[in-house]
Amino acid sequence: MDIPADDITYLERLRQGHEPTFRWLVETYQQRVFRTALAIVDSAEDAEDVAQEVFEEVFKTVGAFRGDASLATWLYRITTSRALKKERDRKRKKRFAFLTTLFDDTDTLRHDPPDHQTPQTTLERDERTQLIHRAVATLPETQRIAFTLHYQEELSYAEVASILETSVAAVESLLFRARQSLRKKVSPVHL
Repeated sequence: MDIPADDITYLERLRQGHEPTFRWLVETYQQRVFRTALAIVDSAEDAEDVAQEVFEEVFKTVGAFRGDASLATWLYRITTSRALKKERDRKRKKRFAFLTTLFDDTDTLRHDPPDHQTPQTTLERDERTQLIHRAVATLPETQRIAFTLHYQEELSYAEVASILETSVAAVESLLFRARQSLRKKVSPVHL
């Protein structure tokens, strides 16, 4: 099936429940959604969960989408929102588990073990990439998201601003501060 390049046509087909168009959407954006989620949640398993939730939400809410942004921007917004929620929930769960262990007679740790990267992900990253990844993970939330969307997903400042629902100037400022912070943390690597 030939999918036209026009978002309006995609939206109409998605709203009509056209299964081949939905499959096309998933195939086209699945890796981008996963990579964006992974930059926020830092666990391949959680990123896969987020990606699945994103496409479920698209399927359920496409009728309510006003079309005031591109399909890609809408997907990135949903991804960012879902990933941030997943990360907040994970942190809340860990805090609760820690508090529980303080009062637990059995001294049993009741939270999930730390997430580990998959062997494939570990093999794909060299030492420098890992260093940068760890440094990016320490950035404040909005800087980390802006940095990921612009540098990893190669979105323009305007697209990042639309996803974060802020101005282009604010995105420029976030990226400037992120680069400054990363330069300090990863001095021998030029960003």
